[in-house]
Amino acid sequence: MKVGKKLVQYAMSYKKFIIIALLMLAFSVGAELTGPFIAKKMIDSHVLGIESPWYETVKGEDAVPYNGKYYKRDQYFHNGEKKGTEVRIIQVGKSFYFITEKIKMDGERSYSNGIVTIKKGDAIQKLAAQKVSKNQLLKFYEPEIPRIIRLILFYFCLLLSASLFQYGQHFYLQKAANRIIQKMRTDIFQHIQRLPIRYFDNLPAGKVVSRITNDTEAIRDLYVTVLATFFTSTIYITGIYIALFILNAKLAAICLLLLPLLYLWIIIYRKYASKYNHIIRSKVSEINATINESIQGMNIIQAFRREDQMKKEFEELNQTHFRYQNKLLSLNALTSHNLVGVLRNITFVAFIWYFGGGSIGVGSIVTLGVLYAFVDYINRLFQPVTGVVNQLANLEQALVAGERVFELLNEKGVAVSDEHIPRYKGNVSFNQVYFGYKENNDVLKNITFEAKCGETVALVGHTGSGKSSIMNLLFRFYDCTKGEIKIDGKNINELSTQSLREHMAIVLQDPYLFTGTIASNVSLNDPRISREMVEQALKDVGADKVLKNLEKGIDEPVIEKGSTLSSGQRQLVSFARALAFNPAILILDEATSNIDTETESIIQEAMDVLKKGRTTFIIAHRLSTIRNADQILVLDKGEVVEKGNHDELMELKGKYYQMYQLQQIKKVG
Repeated sequence: MKVGKKLVQYAMSYKKFIIIALLMLAFSVGAELTGPFIAKKMIDSHVLGIESPWYETVKGEDAVPYNGKYYKRDQYFHNGEKKGTEVRIIQVGKSFYFITEKIKMDGERSYSNGIVTIKKGDAIQKLAAQKVSKNQLLKFYEPEIPRIIRLILFYFCLLLSASLFQYGQHFYLQKAANRIIQKMRTDIFQHIQRLPIRYFDNLPAGKVVSRITNDTEAIRDLYVTVLATFFTSTIYITGIYIALFILNAKLAAICLLLLPLLYLWIIIYRKYASKYNHIIRSKVSEINATINESIQGMNIIQAFRREDQMKKEFEELNQTHFRYQNKLLSLNALTSHNLVGVLRNITFVAFIWYFGGGSIGVGSIVTLGVLYAFVDYINRLFQPVTGVVNQLANLEQALVAGERVFELLNEKGVAVSDEHIPRYKGNVSFNQVYFGYKENNDVLKNITFEAKCGETVALVGHTGSGKSSIMNLLFRFYDCTKGEIKIDGKNINELSTQSLREHMAIVLQDPYLFTGTIASNVSLNDPRISREMVEQALKDVGADKVLKNLEKGIDEPVIEKGSTLSSGQRQLVSFARALAFNPAILILDEATSNIDTETESIIQEAMDVLKKGRTTFIIAHRLSTIRNADQILVLDKGEVVEKGNHDELMELKGKYYQMYQLQQIKKVG
């Protein structure tokens, strides 16, 4: 499905707000477009309308006294009112003249010695005329003033209403946009939780963050600014063309040529802008990823004096981003305002040519009001055109951002299941299991073993031998390519990942703590785990002895990754977390490798408590910590090469024996 359709689908979730906003927007635009028509009426009907026929009448409403008689404009006579002699007031130069004769034609006017001469081609009409004084002229305009004021008040009320509706449309459009982006971000975040671990192997965290924050914010601009501008411009342009056709169909038809030119320009612009925006958004993601990585590894960067190298790498990314931003800027500068300016000039050349060719002038059917309205509408026509052109950059950015967001949402995730299964016993069996992170490159080969409920199984081997991969398969972070893994005789692929992991827990070599408190990191804010259970879990693993010096105890604040706590304290909190969830299967992934000897002894004392009633897998480098394991699997290059307990493996004098002896020598040394 195309990006545009998906964006529309999201918008349809809050179509009520959008429809209300767009209706308000339509009304406000319509109110603004009445301005030139009202101005035309004021000019033609009331300012220049004084030259329309007047008739002698009696004193009354709209009647104007002149030389002892009363006169009223033809338009102001009501049904049944008698009309007397027709008179006219015409303008010659800057002066106005009162004429009692009928005017047969209109044309070029001149005045001399009490005679007004009207000439049109070879035809000439001479009329006796009396000059109207300024005071008398104002009296002739008196009937027009209330009508002009009413028109002004009407237009003012329209503009006031338009302002209120404009506020309303902005409010509802912003509200809809915020709701849409809120939903989109929630969907992305929820989808990330469902993505398999494999997806994150090759995607830096900064790039994912960029899609959730920067890209969705660009999409928000689409709904708020771009949508409003395009809709407003569409109404404006449609309304203006309707008005132009009403005023003068021929010139309006000429102005229609603007639309294909604008459409052609949009196609050309998008061709280049899309390319530039893809690169810009990609570089923003890479910059975020680099910054994130630099912050995470700041101690290593500073310890190994890699500040300059990191700076160079960042500057390279930043320079590429800068270069393409400049290309996009040049594209916008070259086309946007320049294009509008060229189109405006072409239109006005056509306008001047049309009216300059004799279509306007004395005696023309085109009135001054029509001319004013035409100029006003043509000027207004380029406001929405400019708006569309200026928003094309934001439109393209939003579409590119939407493409990146939906690319993430289209990644196949694991369905979240609310199903709860009874706590299983914890009998685990691997049967001829093969697995590789990359195709045709197995890191585990023919792994076969059984672990019975309550047993402790240790996995040992050199780095890269496949110890952690076995645990990744058990947790279903990855699925094996061949073979099967069973818990209590049931294939784990038949269980949802959430159900499977409900009764499993893991303690990592470098435990991750979330922002919060020690208590919240133990319970993970699970309502099933009470504060008493948290305190008991910490006590059972001996954490109370290590954490007792903290000012707020288990309510001690924890910042990101628990960087204010020692590695031993973090590990003990991680142990307590695992114990609090009472898993049937517990995995300790080199959980004691980063702990000092004193803390290790505390944990060793708690191991017996942790092991009771559950199957425990221990991945360990320190072989001294697994001497009491019921079963030890020795791995080498992804295969189980030795299997047995400590004493049995020592008797074999194979790999395990060599590793154990080597560690003892190092320990003594």
